[in-house]
Amino acid sequence: MSATPTEPSEARRRTTSRSFDPLPAWVGPSTTLVHGARRPELNAGAVVPPIYQTSTFHYPAEFSDAAPEGRVYLYTRNENPTLEVPAELVRRLEGAEAARVFGSGMGALSATLLSLLRSGDEVVAPSDLYGGTIGLLESVLPRTGVQVRWVGPRASERPEAVLGSATRVVLLESPSNPLLRVHDLALWAAAADRVGAVTVVDNTFATPINQRPIALGADLVVHSGTKYLGGHSDLLAGVVAGSAALVERIDRTAETLGSVLDPMAGFLLARGLRTLALRMERHNANGRRVADAARGHPNVERVFYPGFADAEEEALAARQMTGRGGLVGLVVRGGRPAAHRLLKRLRLVHVASSLGGVESLASLPVETSHVGLSAEERARRGIAEGLVRFSFGIEEPDDLVRDLTEALDAL
Repeated sequence: MSATPTEPSEARRRTTSRSFDPLPAWVGPSTTLVHGARRPELNAGAVVPPIYQTSTFHYPAEFSDAAPEGRVYLYTRNENPTLEVPAELVRRLEGAEAARVFGSGMGALSATLLSLLRSGDEVVAPSDLYGGTIGLLESVLPRTGVQVRWVGPRASERPEAVLGSATRVVLLESPSNPLLRVHDLALWAAAADRVGAVTVVDNTFATPINQRPIALGADLVVHSGTKYLGGHSDLLAGVVAGSAALVERIDRTAETLGSVLDPMAGFLLARGLRTLALRMERHNANGRRVADAARGHPNVERVFYPGFADAEEEALAARQMTGRGGLVGLVVRGGRPAAHRLLKRLRLVHVASSLGGVESLASLPVETSHVGLSAEERARRGIAEGLVRFSFGIEEPDDLVRDLTEALDAL
């Protein structure tokens, strides 16, 4: 587990990074994703950056306080040229100063929170969060003396009322998992700034194509790169982006924890990112088409979709997001048994956990993402037994609408 015995100092290693080729300020997201990680002098002129499938690098004997120009790579747990490519693409998309990739989304979030918090600090978070995140907040952080304050939907309207002198982190998902609630990120970030807290936003469901939390005042953005960023259900990854100072703190913790992304997965993540903007156009369109089609169906009690809660949330989503993503939640009449029947009747949609891939997926949060919570706790958080979470892919929209509608009709 230990690195080589003669490591350069942190300051020297961090200040010798070689920059990527600049891009004009006027280019859009698709252009950024295709051209945003050029570094031909390091990659021997290769158009596609190569995979540096190595655990360690030759340590130059001439390394000294007067470090040579260009980056000195040491050990893949610390840095690897392959992993810098997807980090740079996300950094540019999010409008951040720095970014780092991880072996999973939970690895990214865990390193982030453990870097920012110590005993006596408080995290404030809405109750509607991914089950794995809830487990981190309820089972792991309290062991370190960190307190968690859960707040309901109404608290989002006046966040300053729930933040105090002990609050060090505000953790938000928007849209949230699995109820797809939209939180006012600018409002929360401003309230957090007033008490000196760091605002961390899980932007997995929206992606930086649909929403840029840093531009709205957030300090850090976290992604499960496993989902939309990778986009093909063939890797696990996580990303953190934000200010250079905060990412540097997280970087040191990440190296200690060892939550590194494998170079091959890093290569796949970079390849998936190149088509993110194009894929999100279809994900956005398919999610909207199916959500609209499911509204009013006699076998559907409620449709969860960003902006569907009420007129106020719709106005917020329209102001804060440029697209709504491909996630749709349906509460089926008849509870869990009816939800099971629906899943069995789907012909195009895979019954599987996860989301954000080119293929459509469906799962029951009570049996997957939030299975670790008790039935009473799920009910308290608004997660119904008959809730089916759909992640609609890039198939033909008419085909997805027909597949779902016919399955609902047959219940």
